[in-house]
Amino acid sequence: MKNAKLTVEKDFTVSKIDPRIYGSFVEHLGRAVYGGVYQPGHPSADADGFRRDVMDLVRELQVPIIRYPGGNFVSNFYWEDSVGPVELRPKRLELAWRSTEPNRIGIAEFSKWCGKVGAEVMQAVNLGTRGIDAACNLLEYCNHPSGSKYSDLRISHGAKDPFGVKVWCLGNEMDGPW
Repeated sequence: MKNAKLTVEKDFTVSKIDPRIYGSFVEHLGRAVYGGVYQPGHPSADADGFRRDVMDLVRELQVPIIRYPGGNFVSNFYWEDSVGPVELRPKRLELAWRSTEPNRIGIAEFSKWCGKVGAEVMQAVNLGTRGIDAACNLLEYCNHPSGSKYSDLRISHGAKDPFGVKVWCLGNEMDGPW
């Protein structure tokens, strides 16, 4: 039997580790969003309904990038339901977790929350129950300055400036009978 030998040279660097490897995600599951990240009326909630205690912890962890929506939830995410005036957003049956999604938190709110915690947005697109057309429309909504259907829709929702999403996640977990 041979013994293995490991030599660590602290002054030798192969390459820098991209800090995004230490990223996270937020999924509409259980209390992660409603009652976790977002809980209007909670003693620590700010004016936008985001919990300060949660934001403080995320900032303390220095999470560099956060995928939204995360997990299996994205496989039935209709991004169009998560934009515009909150009071006009439809409730949707959520297939992965067999719940009702109220769409109180969506793309604009998540982008705002990421700004507050100092994290970059990684926007996920639904490639489970939807396809490339919906993904392209979401890209246009998020990043095109103006003068197109979905960029002008974003502007009509009160977000004049594009969200500037640089990192995209094409689909995610697909776990369900659909």
